[in-house]
Amino acid sequence: MGSIGEPNGHVELPDKESSAIQLVIATPDEYRTQQEANSTEWRGALSLEAYLRREVHLANTSLTEDGGLTCWALVYQPSADRKRQVLCGCETIRKKALVSQNGKVEETTAHGVGSVFCPPAHRGKGYAGRMMADLGKRLQSWQAEESRRVLFSVLYSDIGKQFYARNGWQSFPSSHVALPPSTDTKQDLPSVSSLKSTDLAELCAIDEKLIHARLLKPNSKRCEVALVPDTSAIRWHHAREEFVIKELFNRDPDVKGAVTGEVGSRVWCYWTRVYTNPQEEAPNTLHILRLVVEDESFSDFSPAAAEQGSSHKATRTVKAIASLFAAAQQEATKWDMKEVQIWNPTSTTLAAAQMLESTAVVQHRENESIASLRWYGEGSWEDVDWICNEKYGWC
Repeated sequence: MGSIGEPNGHVELPDKESSAIQLVIATPDEYRTQQEANSTEWRGALSLEAYLRREVHLANTSLTEDGGLTCWALVYQPSADRKRQVLCGCETIRKKALVSQNGKVEETTAHGVGSVFCPPAHRGKGYAGRMMADLGKRLQSWQAEESRRVLFSVLYSDIGKQFYARNGWQSFPSSHVALPPSTDTKQDLPSVSSLKSTDLAELCAIDEKLIHARLLKPNSKRCEVALVPDTSAIRWHHAREEFVIKELFNRDPDVKGAVTGEVGSRVWCYWTRVYTNPQEEAPNTLHILRLVVEDESFSDFSPAAAEQGSSHKATRTVKAIASLFAAAQQEATKWDMKEVQIWNPTSTTLAAAQMLESTAVVQHRENESIASLRWYGEGSWEDVDWICNEKYGWC
């Protein structure tokens, strides 16, 4: 990404408050330049060329096509006869969401912010803050439909909690429990069946109905919001892993999750495999994208405390979830994953994990993948509960 220069070679960067700076939709060339610049941060185990192809591939999924993906750039153009210069950039993905407030459930549009990147030569000037401040205002009406308001936007910070909070995105619970890979078949647990891509549409539709029913339950003092884990959201993650695994190993990750139980009382989960750069400390991880209990009477949704779980009664639901996690551990072994991660576990989820690994505990993230939300609706963000805050929402 080019710096802003004068004919004599002197580099002159504008003040962040300059009126010649504006947030725009990036041109294809500007977007490509941003991708090349940020590839060192996010291409993982892929080459630059493969990373660029993956981004094109992801831009054409059902979630991101037809305007679902917007590429933004903060640009500087001091005069009409000067070519504008990109200072930093980001992306947003339009997402389907539900909001429960004042006894009503409203279908709404939300935006997920990702790929926030400022090249090293432009850092320390406040440009990223200016971009996020402008973007936060822009997203409140961006792609709003006549029947659907934009009531919130989300992002997942890898630079802690403070920067984005200063710019309007407040941090929400960001915890997980991790399990090691395993080949133990756990004969004392319920049997499970593998989920394939063809199973997703039916199960995602049932899940959306369950979330809607949960949101209908009266909660007069709190507003509840959820990103909808529909097939478009889940398949975006699967498209990402499929491309990477095909590129690295020429294999097809056909198993997308696991299910156990009879229709009407099933428990299932979807997962995705994430390969990291071998030079980084972060391990290859099998992430549970979404865990679903098909039982409208199930009510354990509050986040588990670090010390909970081991004394939780081994109920049918606990055992069912444990059987899914055991299947995930076996899958992790097959694909050289170093751990299985489940975000924001409940006490039931933690108890299931501890059936397999007694030392499993809730880990609270302070720096990476901090789930953050900006609220545009009535009232304060402090009155908002983000439910189903799981890995499928990440972008």
